[in-house]
Amino acid sequence: MATEGRAKTAEQQERSQKQVFIVGSKGIPANYGGFETFVEKLTQHQKSSQIRYHVVRMSDQKGRFEYNGVNCINIKVPPMGPAKAVYYDLAGLEYCIQYCKNRPWIQNPIFYVLACRIGPFIAPYKRRIQQLGGTLYVNPDGHEWKREKWSVPVRRYWKFSERFMVKYADLLICDSKNIEQYILEEYKQYHPKTTYIAYGADTHPSRLRDDDPKYLDWMSKRGLRPNEYYLVVGRFVPENNYLTMLQEFMRSNTKKDFALITNVSRHFLQQLQEKTNFQKDSRIHFVGTVYDYELLKKIRENAYGYFHGHEVGGTNPSLLEALATTDLNLLLDVGFNREVAEDGAVYWTKQQGSLSHLIDQADHFTPEQIHQLGKKAKQRIHQGYTWDFIVDQYENLFLR
Repeated sequence: MATEGRAKTAEQQERSQKQVFIVGSKGIPANYGGFETFVEKLTQHQKSSQIRYHVVRMSDQKGRFEYNGVNCINIKVPPMGPAKAVYYDLAGLEYCIQYCKNRPWIQNPIFYVLACRIGPFIAPYKRRIQQLGGTLYVNPDGHEWKREKWSVPVRRYWKFSERFMVKYADLLICDSKNIEQYILEEYKQYHPKTTYIAYGADTHPSRLRDDDPKYLDWMSKRGLRPNEYYLVVGRFVPENNYLTMLQEFMRSNTKKDFALITNVSRHFLQQLQEKTNFQKDSRIHFVGTVYDYELLKKIRENAYGYFHGHEVGGTNPSLLEALATTDLNLLLDVGFNREVAEDGAVYWTKQQGSLSHLIDQADHFTPEQIHQLGKKAKQRIHQGYTWDFIVDQYENLFLR
């Protein structure tokens, strides 16, 4: 009887809430990854009790559990190379549709698919979603089809898939105004309905003090000194322009170090070594990954400057985190980055000499110049990129 009572209570609650199913992130709790961070923060900062989130997770075992007040659903995914993500999205969407079908009291559910990986298969799923009275929202992410890590056939598939996701989506939620404009122009024959909601960033300083033993020990082991290193944090992929950053840093006259926090892959690292011989430059330190959030924030806060070389994608979480914590940010001059930072950063191009010259200039910026850049960067975050603001926008959209 008690079990039956709990089931009725759950049903009554679901009747009164908007059910939102999120498919396409690796899941929560999050480590690195833009979509994973987004889902973590969206649910962590949830304000409205009128929304019930269901998040599918990539896992090696089946099951369900609660986290951040979310119904987390494990989807067991076999190792399949690039097809793994496609299988996962389809299996996750299938589960969510069946979940609603088995609970007819769920009214007008929202299915929010992150990225455009399942376009060739989406039409029958869209029909089933419509039969449930549901809507299909899609986040088109960035230009996945431009990423050099994929082979040419895979990149063609991503582009082909994107077209069908745009065609069948009831709404495309773009995290960048540049991406929104691209969708509207590239696929105008489908008359896509779009809206713009960015990612967010935490604005509180690190909870670690400058003299915290954890931070000092990390710095000591890697031969770094506060305010005497340039920093980059991001995925270790060619389109983030590690080659240009390494070459240009080596051309510069700076006496400061260059710390790279990234999950190094042996193949790409070997390519960089062959092209740059960076291992002969004692200023360059590949320091591995840092999953301790407060430690990473402290490392960002005490960097002299931050390099951002991302050129594929929308609003990048690592850029937002840099603007929120590091005063001096040196960004690749592309639309995505300028849209976010505006005049709160300085910019470089991939042309030889551009970044190295900027580094030499930045080394001689006065403390007041750096402070003013940092002030403008933090204003940009407070104006439109706090998680409070982003969560408000999403909840208003889901409940509209």
